[in-house]
Amino acid sequence: MTTTDPLFPGKQFISTVLEALDTKTAMSGRMARRYLQRAAMAGIIIGIMYGAHFGVIAAFDAVQVGDTSLYTLGRLAGALVFGWALVFIYYSRSELLTSNMMIVTIGAYHRRTSWSRALRILGLCFLGNALGGLLVALLLRFSTLTEGATGEQMGLAVEHKLAYISDGATGWGDLFVRAVLCNFMINLAMLLVYNGLIKDDLTKSLVMIVAVFVFAFLSFEHSVANTVLFLEVGLKEGVDVGLAAANVGIALVGNFVGGGLLIGLYYAYVNDDGRRGGGGAVG
Repeated sequence: MTTTDPLFPGKQFISTVLEALDTKTAMSGRMARRYLQRAAMAGIIIGIMYGAHFGVIAAFDAVQVGDTSLYTLGRLAGALVFGWALVFIYYSRSELLTSNMMIVTIGAYHRRTSWSRALRILGLCFLGNALGGLLVALLLRFSTLTEGATGEQMGLAVEHKLAYISDGATGWGDLFVRAVLCNFMINLAMLLVYNGLIKDDLTKSLVMIVAVFVFAFLSFEHSVANTVLFLEVGLKEGVDVGLAAANVGIALVGNFVGGGLLIGLYYAYVNDDGRRGGGGAVG
């Protein structure tokens, strides 16, 4: 049984995460195909919802009030729409790389899994997320959904993301910081969802929506969302593969720092009884 400690309220969070890790470890082993399918569903959800995000921005940008458009208001509305992506992923039991970074780090710290198995989970999850995004990109390639203003907004976003790489070290640092903060927010939301203090689904949903809203509105960098966006725009208009790969690579490292270390490792450490002279890692 997990004990309750008022100084370290993350104990139930750790236990819940380790239980989730056991399921992911089993699925990524003997049921790897099904695990890929669950990860692909997350990629599909992100692909559709990210497209909707840019569609909303484009719709507001087209509205003129005096000499200005409602572009900023569109970014607010678009970020709120995209916020639902994490809710859909969570309740559909899909697999998202960035939240799994936190889970496998906690598991490795508590020796519930090895780093080799943890990396296998992350690798399969990223592959599945990318395959799901590729499916959406292929569908969009043969449709008119991203033509016009929506496609223009997506193209501008790609240009902005690739500029982080072409700008040199300053841009790399900017991208890294945005990636750290992005997954910090995502996994902070999952901490609140998993820790047992929030009982109702409405509040859990609001927590996830707000976390994604913050990262989308402030233009933080999410490795999976970037991968999917590059696929969607790349299959339609073309994209510099080298710059895109570099963007995703830096975003992956930053996401791991933000979610795996700042949330996962931190809470694994402060809830470790062994570090405080207790009897075990998890009560």
